[in-house]
Amino acid sequence: MTPSETFSRPFDAVLCDLDNVIRFYDMAPLAELERAAGLAEGTTATVGYAPETDLPLLLGKITKEEWVDSIASALSDRVPRMHARELGMALADAPFRADDMVVALLRQVREHMPLILVTNATLELERDLESMGLSDLADHVVSSARAGVAKPDRAIYEIAAERAGVAASRCLFVDDRLENVEAATTLGMTGVHYHEPADLQKLLDFLPDDCEVPLHRC
Repeated sequence: MTPSETFSRPFDAVLCDLDNVIRFYDMAPLAELERAAGLAEGTTATVGYAPETDLPLLLGKITKEEWVDSIASALSDRVPRMHARELGMALADAPFRADDMVVALLRQVREHMPLILVTNATLELERDLESMGLSDLADHVVSSARAGVAKPDRAIYEIAAERAGVAASRCLFVDDRLENVEAATTLGMTGVHYHEPADLQKLLDFLPDDCEVPLHRC
């Protein structure tokens, strides 16, 4: 990167969410269990991701097993306890994959500036990244379970900017949840409410031509 390119680029670091940007879950097995139990599809996720159930897990205060127990307790008035725990386990162990297109884009970004993952995640995050072959994707990972603070609390954004080594105003923040993006922009960051890889690609036009990643899967 030449000095003129450095001066003209709109940001100097990328702070990126993990889930629903890079990592995607397959909820089909859980949905099948819900139908068999007579529950509407998505019921388990609604219970499991409710702040009062989910936040202790994301702050590293409880284990995944304890989270499953809390889901089972919340569902036990709707289905037998055995089925409630099975549903909780299916949510906790839902299979996941990385979006290869987004991974390729982010690997190109990292060749030119710091890349920081900023994610509300569990204490198992490091193992999950390794299973997807992404342990080396970012320069740093800021996990809520390790930091003890979760998005959209401003502290987690400040930690991420510090890890990047640049001012908040020179950071691009990418997340699928609007409230998380809005929290970043209040700190002066450039925010991207993520829906698809094109949302990232159009912001990377300032990178050299050899960094372009085609918006199709081979």
